[in-house]
Amino acid sequence: MRIQDEQLKRFILDAGLITKSDISTVEKIAKEENRTLSEALIAHGHMTEDDMRRVESYVLGIPFVALKDLKIDFEILTLIPEPVARTHNIIAYKKSEDTLEVAMLDTADLPAIDFIRKKVGLKIQPRLTDTESMRFALRQYQKTLKDEFGDLIMKDASELKVLSEEGDEVSEKQLKQMAEDLPVVRIVDTLLRHAIIQGASDIHIEPMESEVLVRYRIDGILNDAMKLPKIASDSIVARLKVLSSLKLDQKRLPQDGRFKMEMDGQKVAFRVSILPIFFGEKVVMRLLRENRSGFSLEGIGFHGSTLDRVHRATRATTGIILVTGPTGSGKSTTLYTILDILNTPEVNISTIEDPIEYQMPRVNQSQVKPDIGFTFASGLRSLMRQDPDIIMVGEIRDEETASLAINAALTGHLVLATIHTNSAAGTIARLVDMGAESFLLVSTLRVAVGQRLVRKLSDDKLPYIMTKAEREELGEKVDLDHVLKCLKEESIVKEDATWNDISFYHPKEKGESEDGYKGRMGIHEVLEMSPTLKDMVMDDKTGDEIEAQARKEGMLTMMEDGIFKAAQGLTSVEEVLRVINE
Repeated sequence: MRIQDEQLKRFILDAGLITKSDISTVEKIAKEENRTLSEALIAHGHMTEDDMRRVESYVLGIPFVALKDLKIDFEILTLIPEPVARTHNIIAYKKSEDTLEVAMLDTADLPAIDFIRKKVGLKIQPRLTDTESMRFALRQYQKTLKDEFGDLIMKDASELKVLSEEGDEVSEKQLKQMAEDLPVVRIVDTLLRHAIIQGASDIHIEPMESEVLVRYRIDGILNDAMKLPKIASDSIVARLKVLSSLKLDQKRLPQDGRFKMEMDGQKVAFRVSILPIFFGEKVVMRLLRENRSGFSLEGIGFHGSTLDRVHRATRATTGIILVTGPTGSGKSTTLYTILDILNTPEVNISTIEDPIEYQMPRVNQSQVKPDIGFTFASGLRSLMRQDPDIIMVGEIRDEETASLAINAALTGHLVLATIHTNSAAGTIARLVDMGAESFLLVSTLRVAVGQRLVRKLSDDKLPYIMTKAEREELGEKVDLDHVLKCLKEESIVKEDATWNDISFYHPKEKGESEDGYKGRMGIHEVLEMSPTLKDMVMDDKTGDEIEAQARKEGMLTMMEDGIFKAAQGLTSVEEVLRVINE
């Protein structure tokens, strides 16, 4: 239910919150801008969103709750998964026998209410709250999870059995028994669930001399999650080997496996790597969230000319689109996003990957298996006999794969691939080093996309204006005039704006998040092959010379794209410099 304009107007006038002349002016504006009266009052600074929520609460008879400084019970809070709570701004804070009270910023969000009702099987009573209360409540997920999961795990760890003395061999039967012991099953399940809720991309389980260290990589940064007693090491590794169908009694050689689990309707695949080290076996798990779709190039950070260049390349029916960057820079996500755009009933798409990270409907995905001779090169050769229109190669690692990819593009296919270099311009030199012929390369390469991932600032960031000295120091690394020009072209800032008018932001530590960041996004550079660049490649020009020409032709470098996004308030300058200078 939403408050009607006439109802709102009457209440505001009776309460004396705004003058009659101001209301008349806002009514005209609302009509001209096709907004509701409440939207116009907020947009033109007469009321804040929280003021309006309190008015709505009073007029509609919906109770208002302040959650600031309220410690919510862990079991009640987690009735609503954190991703749902953040997306819909909805918090479970009070429960009776058959009723759950939820605080919301928008009580008219009926789909969210209906989803929670079906999930918990209770009657839902919505209450209005304010932004500050919502932020405070959402922060409790992180603190409560860490405390609660830590307590649960330590309790279970204390119940683990010791099956052998130091140095004794443990039989496969004993290891299997250890892996199926209830406490270790609960420990591993809790560790995995905690990692999913935290949005981790990797889990590290590292045996040390007297304890086991568990670390999560969140937004690209490794964080200590908890320390477990040394006794837990063998049991946890055995449990993960059982889940991954690995050899329980093989402790001297590395092993790789994979398993899946489902949580709150989200399917997650865990890619498991086990490596013998001095104090035992170290486990690293990569979390791959499956069935992800709905990505857009804009959503992962492309904009303006970089977006136009990629779109032009995707409209071609032949050629190569290359994405480059170090491990963990989001290359696969970019390729899958492009595939999602190209994935129509009129085309046949085949891929050869290592590993298959996201499963896509209508796409024929093959997994590389080098131990039986199924490599990128042999797989690509086979794909060519499958009548494909579009081919994706997980990675170009050698001369044979590079040659096959170029030939596939020459014979009427659109080829998407990744390659490991530091910049978009560096891809050309790398392919030539691999033995690719320059004249074939310039005939097929459409765009080379260089990228990195930067952390996004939380909402409670701290604004500042960059000083002249800071701009001069930054100007040694980037062309600030070019960045400002792009900001104006995309209407991010006014036409007459200078750097003195543009706010940048620092992260606010110990605020909404521990370090002031939440989530990640891409920064990109897109080198599009122009006639001039083709001539330079044929003349064996260096990567630096090619990049200089690409910049003359309007290419934003990754660092410049990062400063562009920092000027939008999406990330910070220090984060961009950290990532580019790593």
